[in-house]
Amino acid sequence: MASSTKLSPARLYRFARHIVLPEIGGAGQARLAEAHIAIVGLGGIGSPALQYLAGAGIGRLTLIDNGDVEASNLQRQTIYTERDIGHGKAVIARGWLADFDRGLDVDISDAKIEPGNARAMIDGAELVIDGTDNFATRLAVSDACVAAGVPLLSAAVGRFQGQVGAFAGHLPDHACYRCFVGDAFDAEDCDTCAEDGVLGAMVGWVGTFAAMQAIKVLLRGVSQFGDPRWGTVFQMDGLAPGMRSFAIPKDPTCKGCGD
Repeated sequence: MASSTKLSPARLYRFARHIVLPEIGGAGQARLAEAHIAIVGLGGIGSPALQYLAGAGIGRLTLIDNGDVEASNLQRQTIYTERDIGHGKAVIARGWLADFDRGLDVDISDAKIEPGNARAMIDGAELVIDGTDNFATRLAVSDACVAAGVPLLSAAVGRFQGQVGAFAGHLPDHACYRCFVGDAFDAEDCDTCAEDGVLGAMVGWVGTFAAMQAIKVLLRGVSQFGDPRWGTVFQMDGLAPGMRSFAIPKDPTCKGCGD
């Protein structure tokens, strides 16, 4: 659907609190209505990110997750209920969006994302948010984003700590996610929240911060909302609480984005 359709009087009223912000305005809201984001992983990070991106009026969403809802997910994965247990997350997420806003375009995939299919699964997206829980998948997504020329927001959380990084490894002098973590994690060997535990509210903070960063990426050059700060990783501490950031330099020998 064209932005003119999405910004009908009803849509203008729906997003009025965005439009009155000088940092977003009508032009910014129209840009969001035209945007296409792929969300990889519809768990604790993907759930709140999806909700706030839908609330922001992102016009098209591609949802990727091959998992089913489990009872232990309900502590932090905010779009699911007890009646969803045993059903596919991607299907349930699409149903949630249909109930929330029928004006959004939604595609889903319940296939496992891997190096061989990652680029095809994010095809057409102009931004990818990765909230998955293993390095093999994260690196496959990162490499696919570099190959497709698409920026990536990579988000992770464990216990009381989280991080969100904005990567544009397809651009000269900008790092990709592989520059950050290296090649040692090309296997599904990282710790999981099932092993270490995680505070549900901490996951929500990471997911909503990722959604806010996504809006910044989409509005660059259109509004005054801010700079996505490519190559910057924000670390979030739920115990202190606090946040700090650091920059990741491009690795010229990186097999994902290097020379």
